[in-house]
Amino acid sequence: MNKIILIGNLTRDPESGTTPSGVSYCRFSIAVNRRFSKENNEADYFNIVTWRGVAESCAKSLTKGRKVGVVGSLQIRNYETQDGAKRTSVEVIADEVEFLSSANGSKEDAPQGRSSRADVTKLEEVEPSDDNLPF
Repeated sequence: MNKIILIGNLTRDPESGTTPSGVSYCRFSIAVNRRFSKENNEADYFNIVTWRGVAESCAKSLTKGRKVGVVGSLQIRNYETQDGAKRTSVEVIADEVEFLSSANGSKEDAPQGRSSRADVTKLEEVEPSDDNLPF
């Protein structure tokens, strides 16, 4: 299983475009604060790539500083530069991106929906009763 869930803030404005075959993409990076750190300002930085509809939503709505939740998978690519040096790239391929703050960083105006998949449904809370227990 390859699944990663992150919450962080964009470190720069996203870069977007389309592939030669017409598929939309959007790239951005987020800083995720370390939960238990000696310094309060320690963070890890992740490169995020989104595709198709998720990419279009991200490109339209995200800016530097916005807080987002990202669900996806980790992808590691090896490549060679023009001068022959070998490099490794680690990226999160995001399946879902949820906008957690507004464009100005305030949580009050945060959008309520997800930017990623239209088929995501919200489950209602159900009160358990003794009649519904399987044992």
